[in-house]
Amino acid sequence: MTGTPFTIPENEAEVAWVRERVAAYRFFEEPEGAGWQHGANRSYMERLRAYWLESYDWPAAVAQLNRLPHIRIEVEPGFNLHAVHRRSSRPGARPLLIAHGWPGSILEFQAIIDRLAEPEDPRMPAFHVVAPSLPGYAWSDRPAEMWGPRRVAALYDRLMPALGYDTYVYQGGDWGSVVGGWLGVDSKRLDGLHLSGFGLRPADMHPDTAEDVVWLQKALKVRDAETGYLQLQGTKPQSLGFAMMDSPMGVAAWFCEKFVGWSDTEGRAIDPPYSMDWLLTNIMIYLTTRSFATATWIYRGMFIEGGFAIPQGRRVEVPTGVAAFPYDLLAFPPRPMVERGYNVVHWTQMPRGGHFASLEEPELFLADVRKFFASL
Repeated sequence: MTGTPFTIPENEAEVAWVRERVAAYRFFEEPEGAGWQHGANRSYMERLRAYWLESYDWPAAVAQLNRLPHIRIEVEPGFNLHAVHRRSSRPGARPLLIAHGWPGSILEFQAIIDRLAEPEDPRMPAFHVVAPSLPGYAWSDRPAEMWGPRRVAALYDRLMPALGYDTYVYQGGDWGSVVGGWLGVDSKRLDGLHLSGFGLRPADMHPDTAEDVVWLQKALKVRDAETGYLQLQGTKPQSLGFAMMDSPMGVAAWFCEKFVGWSDTEGRAIDPPYSMDWLLTNIMIYLTTRSFATATWIYRGMFIEGGFAIPQGRRVEVPTGVAAFPYDLLAFPPRPMVERGYNVVHWTQMPRGGHFASLEEPELFLADVRKFFASL
């Protein structure tokens, strides 16, 4: 089974509704010198709105996305996942599932999928790349209930043999790192796990060393400053949905603030370090598929499942590679603490970069993915 070829639609009716709502948006006050420290910055959002209405080209963005081979495939009765499935021409290419998180999409990998499948240097490893949209996101089906990351991991583990791959390797950040951790716990098909975020945690996170304590203090500081969204989406996502599903500018502000706060900006409260075209295409994927609300369900699903810790007495024994980007929201603790839960065989302390590694530092990201999987 290879799935049904799929073409991303422009969805003109939704685009017209979005444009109408963006044009009608009314701005409101912010304190002097606010920058991004209290949330989305008004000056930037005004510029983004003007660009959205006057210059942004959604049909061109859709055409660019459709250059990749998309499919929809039934992975369990009545439930279809959307994915990019880019097979390599190279003999011996290894199946790789690469997974996005929130507030991202497969757009995070658009510029690197072909490079993974057809590397510039024949000495580099090649991959048959599978990049699914999370359940409830974009062009994947919406679950009837709020599935958590362990449930998603089971779905992804069925996706790969449905595409003809008995074993595979995996890369993930954000939700992809949590789902990847669960695959490492539960899957019998996984040959290697590469993580660019510290998602699923070992059961024992007690700090033993001064270095552990420093990491924990920093992690708690980041939690207090940046994770109010997680508590909201993990407890009452439907209430948030009533506001956001009616406000494209609200969705844009909610997302842009994350792309500022979670990126490597060297402590400066600057505008998002990504083009407006990229940001708006990512936003429009959520808006034109009406998936903002269902995309938050995985947060509630995680808490229903019981959280994001490896069960007591269990450990990820799959060979694990770590790309530790210093400004990631899910920054890794010292290696010994990670090794309580993972069979870490590869560790790269990156010189720079934040949460959206494949966007911010594609060369560092690609080099580490290739190096780790070539070593297995």
